[in-house]
Amino acid sequence: MSPLNAIILFLLCPYISLYGQERKDTLTFRIVSYNVENLFDCRHDTLKNDYEFLPDAVRHWNYSKYRKKLDNIARVLIATGGWTPPALVALCEVENDSVMRDLTRYSALREADYRYVMTQSPDERGIDVALLYQRNLFKLLSYQSLPVDKPRKNSRPTRDILHVSGLLLNRDTLDVFVAHFPSRSGGAKESEPYRLSAARKVRRAIDSLYLVRRHPQVVLLGDFNDYPDNKSVRQVLQADIPPASSDSLLPHKLYHLLAGKAKSRKHFGSYKYQGEWGLLDHIILSGTLLQKSSPLYTDETKADILRLPFLLTEDKKYGGKQPFRTYYGMKYQAGYSDHLPVWAEFRLAY
Repeated sequence: MSPLNAIILFLLCPYISLYGQERKDTLTFRIVSYNVENLFDCRHDTLKNDYEFLPDAVRHWNYSKYRKKLDNIARVLIATGGWTPPALVALCEVENDSVMRDLTRYSALREADYRYVMTQSPDERGIDVALLYQRNLFKLLSYQSLPVDKPRKNSRPTRDILHVSGLLLNRDTLDVFVAHFPSRSGGAKESEPYRLSAARKVRRAIDSLYLVRRHPQVVLLGDFNDYPDNKSVRQVLQADIPPASSDSLLPHKLYHLLAGKAKSRKHFGSYKYQGEWGLLDHIILSGTLLQKSSPLYTDETKADILRLPFLLTEDKKYGGKQPFRTYYGMKYQAGYSDHLPVWAEFRLAY
């Protein structure tokens, strides 16, 4: 090397070092899942059985109650984000595009500038699932509805599963699934085949992503109408408690962020049935998101159920507290939901 070239290389070394390093900024990326308990508008949707939520029906659902419901949901979501709107919000039991537009444009969430995508399911009551997203944190790439196969010919149609793909600030793709599995109407055992069918649909969709994504990052949210130890979660999704040691972590396996707390804590749950708390609302993710080296990373300690005082009311029948819901039976309570929100906080490096 000539003396002149050596001098040039010496002068350039600081710049080569500076620009050869990847700049790393980090931010908090919070996700929320919330069954909002029958967010219906006051108008009849053609071919849908929404008559229960009309002004002249048994619940006397009217515009003032509807607006109160929108404001309540907005208050919960802002509180769940720590007074900063979450990056992603999965919603269950929303009726149509109209209620989502009103929630994002005419409630306290309007300042958050959310966008949304949702399903248009064959559910007889007309309720669907949706995903709110912050455009500056999650750039929408695609979304699709995944219909759930009927376990029997005479089974009622149920809600589709929403699959959303988006680009993060670090240019990685995040795949989000929002599911509201069929209810336990008619009995948990009798209705279980329907939830197993829904779980298999999600499992197949996630497995297909593992074949095409170089670095698959998958999050599954929603109300499964099943608990972490039920077949749909344990056997079909095979979503386990994250291992104590990161050495045992499998990148392509699914892990349940809240199952460990549900197993070890008494009265831990997002829903209360006949005096017993249980976890019907889930946050499940691919093992890649539990790797500390991952640009998008979380762990069990950064996930929980929101149990703020205004979301709870006295349980006069069984004792303790219960979710402060919109209706108790047919009696209007002006509350929030019969479910509590669940959340997880990620660190995003970009």
